[in-house]
Amino acid sequence: MARSLKKGPYVDPNVLKKMARVKNKEKEKIRTWSRHCTITPEMIGYTFEVHNGKDFIPVTVREAMVGHKLGEFSPTTKFVRHGGRIQRELESKTKSA
Repeated sequence: MARSLKKGPYVDPNVLKKMARVKNKEKEKIRTWSRHCTITPEMIGYTFEVHNGKDFIPVTVREAMVGHKLGEFSPTTKFVRHGGRIQRELESKTKSA
């Protein structure tokens, strides 16, 4: 369910404080656990390290990301692969070629 328009987008106050402290927004990374924080136009150009439950994934905010959440760009699951005999044969063919 979307947040009401009356309330506006949720931006974590701690993220805003960290953005104010950063001197060089291209080089310094802001580490955050706030996956539910909405990306605003002021965040363009900053690099956030978003926690996915295990690691911190670097996310550089671009103009097309405005309005989305930080957690959308830090996947929490990793696709391993579908197993089986056919998959092993395909992998052995690509390694030998």
